[in-house]
Amino acid sequence: MTFDAVRAAYGARAAEYIEAVGQIEHVPDADREAILRWATGVRGRVLDVGSGPGQWTDYLRRHGVAIEGVEPVPEFLSAARRLYPDSRFHEGRAESLPVADGSLGGVLAWYSLIHTDPASLHSLLDEFARVIAPGGSLFVGFFTGAALQPFDHAVTTAYYWPVELLSERIESAGFTVQEVRARFDPTSAPEPGKRPEAIIVATRDRG
Repeated sequence: MTFDAVRAAYGARAAEYIEAVGQIEHVPDADREAILRWATGVRGRVLDVGSGPGQWTDYLRRHGVAIEGVEPVPEFLSAARRLYPDSRFHEGRAESLPVADGSLGGVLAWYSLIHTDPASLHSLLDEFARVIAPGGSLFVGFFTGAALQPFDHAVTTAYYWPVELLSERIESAGFTVQEVRARFDPTSAPEPGKRPEAIIVATRDRG
């Protein structure tokens, strides 16, 4: 899927998405706690890349995190600014972020890479490496599996990534993986109605 096709697919279902999963109350407690713990430990500004309707940006801002959102889908951007007027959101793409080199303490990429063609993922990770200061942190949430393969996501085609393979890609972009956690065993069938999910936390190399 091209970037424009993914953006159009989300735009067409933006209201449905927000109603179903686009509010912080939809997030499991364990995820909220994990991301809040990570974000409050970041030194410097955080960028929520693919901020969607803004729930994570606003939630973390209300907990004292210096965070702003970046979102390419106009319908999400409009909703975020309407729903969370005290938070800041910018139009932008993950592979071309509107911030200076090394200006961020961290990047949150919460399921914002799942539709990226694997052959193009390096451009996003290189951009994250550009904007995160040495010693800064990257937090990635994604769907995992035993093999790299596409699947029929509710909105448009997404990809399962083996944890080891995505970790290698992240490290090749200039990071050191510090934490990996899979919420389901990718070698077994997931719970009904759920897909295998995982997180990776990595630190920007200082060298």
